Amino acid sequence: MQIAKTIKEVRTQVKTWKSEGLTVGLVPTMGYLHEGHGSLITRARKENDRVVVSVFVNPMQFGPGEDLESYPRDLEKDSAYCESLGADLIFHPEPEEMYTAGFCSYVDMSVLTEELCGLSRPVHFRGVCTVVNKLFNIVQPNRAYFGQKDAQQLAVIRRMVEDLNMDLEIVGCPIVREEDGLAKSSRNTYLSDEERAAALVLSKAVKLGEELVKAGERDAKKIVSEMSALIQKEPLARIDYVKAVDGLTMQQIDTVKSPMLVALAVFIGKTRLIDNFAV
Repeated sequence: MQIAKTIKEVRTQVKTWKSEGLTVGLVPTMGYLHEGHGSLITRARKENDRVVVSVFVNPMQFGPGEDLESYPRDLEKDSAYCESLGADLIFHPEPEEMYTAGFCSYVDMSVLTEELCGLSRPVHFRGVCTVVNKLFNIVQPNRAYFGQKDAQQLAVIRRMVEDLNMDLEIVGCPIVREEDGLAKSSRNTYLSDEERAAALVLSKAVKLGEELVKAGERDAKKIVSEMSALIQKEPLARIDYVKAVDGLTMQQIDTVKSPMLVALAVFIGKTRLIDNFAV
């Protein structure tokens, strides 16, 4: 498995693969990989001849006061994990490689980015769209893989690909959870033992919402209200949002319909975690 630090290295390798008629799958990550990322790499391995994993903590998607500096990093561990899953190349650039001096071009989006995480993290999705667009241009993948845990991000990227006529397939993959239900996240490492136990309130709220839908509840506001009430019983939890939105536009809805996304972001202590379920 190759580790490339420069755009030129990646393009040279991909050009060789494409000249041989091989398909390329891309798994964009910020590193500190866990089984959720692993599921994306495994899926990419099954569906493509070659797999590229980007490991890049993208400074552009972090706002002031967020955890850019403290975000966990371990390239040695990530490399061993990627190799064990059959990845062919890791792209691990420095920020200066991705954003050269004088960089001033961005990919921005309205509507989908103005709800949920976009409200509390106003610069986040401009950073996501810009870096993902750059990765698509650098790697030129046939398919790119993203997790459903970041459901708004997945919807935003799908919209960007459609709107800008990008020639690739976006593949969404299911949420991977710990045995006790907590959604896998690199930020789970921030949690103390007490906070780790408290964090289960997110998956409990998701389960409650799913059960209400299965029982026939069609009032989205009631579902959100009951999920919020459950979360508020946890002393260490502070709700950023719990909302029911249209699964394509990310706009709030009042009645359960398909496609619908019920998404939540909750602070457990200082750590912001997200979870969701789709209808």
